[in-house]
Amino acid sequence: MWDNHAVLRAIANLLLTASLLMLLYAGGYWVTHSPLFPVKRIHLSGQVAKVTPVQLKYIAQNELSGTFFTLDINKTRQAFEKLPWVDEVQVRRAWPDRLDITVSEHVALARWGDQGLISTRARWFDAASDQPLPVLFGPAASEKEMTQALQDFRQRLQPARLQPIRLWLTERRAWKMELDNGVVLELGRGPVGERLSRFVEHWPRSLATLPYRITYVDLRYPNGFAVRMPDYKAPPTAANKL
Repeated sequence: MWDNHAVLRAIANLLLTASLLMLLYAGGYWVTHSPLFPVKRIHLSGQVAKVTPVQLKYIAQNELSGTFFTLDINKTRQAFEKLPWVDEVQVRRAWPDRLDITVSEHVALARWGDQGLISTRARWFDAASDQPLPVLFGPAASEKEMTQALQDFRQRLQPARLQPIRLWLTERRAWKMELDNGVVLELGRGPVGERLSRFVEHWPRSLATLPYRITYVDLRYPNGFAVRMPDYKAPPTAANKL
């Protein structure tokens, strides 16, 4: 074999190729891991009102590690998303030494009972707020359903100039709502939107004109509704007058 020049040439070429590959790998590893390529600048952007610059700076200084090439983009995004009001984060490398981070916040729509908030995107998040938000009470995993219902009910109530302040959904998918005027609406199951629209139609021209305080309206009847008026006193009958 050692007298076969073709075989020797092939072995030499193979060894040379392997050496070059190892050299390229070592060079690439050195470049990507070298401290000569640190992340020197972090550019933060996005319209934020609840997330403070101090919080963002703390994450940038304490949670990010690695060089420009080795920094884990997913871990970087997750580090910022730990902040209570942060909804989504986008992270991009910008040659030669900058990291561009775009932050978007949750927009609170309602409270989820006494445990956290619900965003306009129907996402639960654990944060505090002093906003006068409506309160939702529903089964687990009903955030999206209740968010859509709340937004629909708000639109339907606009002609009556009323707002929902509490909304309940039972396990059997029956709805109940308390309005900002103190009236509780029993909507039940089925065509709750139609029932609410019927209430809105009658509220300003009949119910709101009654000389008695209304605390409860049961809208589950097909062609009408029942009203509870605690101050109402029935007029005396003819028998009572005698």
